[in-house]
Amino acid sequence: MDNKISRNIKTGCYSLTDVLMILISNKVRYVFIFLLGFMWFRNNSDKKMVKNAVKSLTVALLINSLIKLFYYKPRPFMKRRVRILIPSKMDSSFPSKHTLLVFAISTTVILCKRLLGLIMLGLSVLTGISRIWVGHHYPSDIIGSAIIGSLIGIVIEKMSRFFNFFYR
Repeated sequence: MDNKISRNIKTGCYSLTDVLMILISNKVRYVFIFLLGFMWFRNNSDKKMVKNAVKSLTVALLINSLIKLFYYKPRPFMKRRVRILIPSKMDSSFPSKHTLLVFAISTTVILCKRLLGLIMLGLSVLTGISRIWVGHHYPSDIIGSAIIGSLIGIVIEKMSRFFNFFYR
């Protein structure tokens, strides 16, 4: 499945889709940072959610580093003749750090602010698709990263509620 999907994506002709996928792949994380910063300074009720999102981000970075220490999967452009649209690191394809981080944050936000979280979840899905499109990851990398990131967001949010219950 991974190789078939990766080979069937027609990239490299710099169509509007290629440009859009490059933009999403490179810049969506800054939208997330801006939104978290905006919510932090907007009012005090959002600060707890932003703190949990930052905790999710930190745990996701830690898990990403641990997985990459023990598991290596070559990127699509290293193993097959898949075009890449932007330069990439030569490290393991799994997990996708971009996808892992945006799903961890968007899941944390969706549990507190449904509408904003759904918008961020949509951007997270687009980020995952863009990482496949630019040739850096296989679909299974994205699906696995999305699941791990979402689980991190859920666990951090549930732990926060659990500890708040005991430390009121």
